[in-house]
Amino acid sequence: MIRTILAGAAALSVLALPVAAQTLRVMGQPVATGLIQKNVEQPFFENFAEETGLDGFTADYQPVDVTGIKDTEQLRILKDGLFDIVSLRLSQVSRDEPTILGLDLVGLNPDYAAGKETVAAFAPVVDARLQEKFNTKLLGVWPFGPQVLFCEPEIASLADLKGLKVRVYDQNLAEFISLVGGTPVPIGFPEVQQSLARGVVDCAITGPSSANSAGWPEVSSYTLPIAFQLAMNGYGINLDTWNGLTPEQQEKLQAGFDTLSERIWSYSEELFDDAVNCNTGAQPCETGTSYDLKLVEISDADKELVGTAVPDVSFPAWKEVCDATNPGCSDAWMETVGAQRGM
Repeated sequence: MIRTILAGAAALSVLALPVAAQTLRVMGQPVATGLIQKNVEQPFFENFAEETGLDGFTADYQPVDVTGIKDTEQLRILKDGLFDIVSLRLSQVSRDEPTILGLDLVGLNPDYAAGKETVAAFAPVVDARLQEKFNTKLLGVWPFGPQVLFCEPEIASLADLKGLKVRVYDQNLAEFISLVGGTPVPIGFPEVQQSLARGVVDCAITGPSSANSAGWPEVSSYTLPIAFQLAMNGYGINLDTWNGLTPEQQEKLQAGFDTLSERIWSYSEELFDDAVNCNTGAQPCETGTSYDLKLVEISDADKELVGTAVPDVSFPAWKEVCDATNPGCSDAWMETVGAQRGM
C-alpha cells in the first residue's frame, strides 16, 4: 500500500516538472505546393529550437505527400495523436469541420488586408470548435494567396466557364462555379497537372505560385487573375501535446508560430505578383519559371460577380451546411465577420 502511494506521488512529481527536451512529429504542406513549403515552412521546423526558443526540442518534419496519408484526414490524425503538429490544409479538412470555411468564403477575402481582418475575427471561433471536436488547438492561420483561374480553352470572362469542367478544392468554391454554369470537379492538387493535360478538366483554380511550381502553365493557355479566395491554411497542435507543455513553453511555442504565420503572410504577398509575371512571360520574374500564358483582363462585371458572392451564394450555401453540424455556426460568423463587414 505504501509502495503504491509512493509510486503515485513520484508520478505526480514527474508531471509537475517542466517537459524535457523531445521530438515533435510534424506533418507539413505538400512539396508540390512550392515555395512557401520549401523556403519558409520547412526551414522553420528544421531549426525548431532556434525559431521557438524551446531548447532541446526538435521537429521530425514530413510533408504530407511523402507520408502516404491523405490531406483530407489531417484533423483525424491530430485527434488521434499520430502527429503532434500538422500544417493544416483547411479547405481539404473542411468536410470534417465546415466551420473552417467561414475563414475564406468565396468573395470574402479579395485581398490580403481583408483576409487578415477575417482571420482576426473568426479564427477564435474555429479554434474553439477544433479544441472541442478534434482535440486540436489552432496555432495560426495564413494564406497561400489569391486563388485564380487557369484554363486551356480560350476564355475572356467568368461567363465563359459555362459548360466547362473546373477543378475546385472545397464545397464553397464548387457552389460558385455551379452558379456561373461550370461543372465543379474536386481533384487533389498533385493530380491537377495531369488532369489538365488529359482533358479531365478544362480549367483549374489555385495560386499563381503553386501553379508555376507544379507546371500548370505547361498544360493551360489562359489565366484570369481574379481572387476567388485566399486559400487559408493553418497550424494545429494536438491538445494532449499542448497541455503537456509548461505555461512558459506554451508561450514560447505560440510566439514562434505567430512569427511563422506573419512571415508567410508577407512572403505569400511577395510571391503573388512575381508569379503572375512568371506565368505570363512578364518581368520581373524572380521566383519561378517563365511561361507565356495569355493574361485575361479582369472585367468590371467579373469583379461585381465575385464581390456579390458572399451574400448571394457563398454565405447562404455555407450557412446551411455548417449549422447542420455545428448549430450556431453561422450566428457566430455574423456576430464576428458579418458585423465587421456590415452585413
